[in-house]
Amino acid sequence: MRKILFESLVKRPLTEPSPGRDDAALAELAANVDRAARRKLGRSLSIREVDAGSCNGCELEIHALNNAFYDLERFGFRFVASPRHADVLLVTGPVTRNMREALERTYNATPAPKWVVAVGDCAIDGGIFSGSYAVVGGVKAVVPVDLHIRGCPPRPTDLLKGLLALLEKQ
Repeated sequence: MRKILFESLVKRPLTEPSPGRDDAALAELAANVDRAARRKLGRSLSIREVDAGSCNGCELEIHALNNAFYDLERFGFRFVASPRHADVLLVTGPVTRNMREALERTYNATPAPKWVVAVGDCAIDGGIFSGSYAVVGGVKAVVPVDLHIRGCPPRPTDLLKGLLALLEKQ
């Protein structure tokens, strides 16, 4: 134990460096998404996140959108607790057999116009979990998907770019 303690004092931590500060580009990207949401919906974008059976890597990146660095609330975006108040469903992970019905109910409870975004490689086709007896498949096997955002996990800026592409496409 003592050896590990002394090594930790000498060696650098094994973490990634913090992201470079590019406030102007981030602010412009978020402002574009906000403008597109107001043009399409007449208001800001409401997002409901659904974990359909993931490893939680994608959730960490989605939750990073609310931290002090990205702070989506300042641009008018908000995560909502009920699908009845959502415009976008961000679905992560492969759809497991236990979550299939819950995802269908969430989709059906979301009012139109609604969009479904499959976040991460597992949500697209099951990823490393495909072929498992407990996995139905990707999100598109259960509900219609409007946009796929690749990555394992995708970065928060990729999520913002995906939301902007979704709004501009519609």
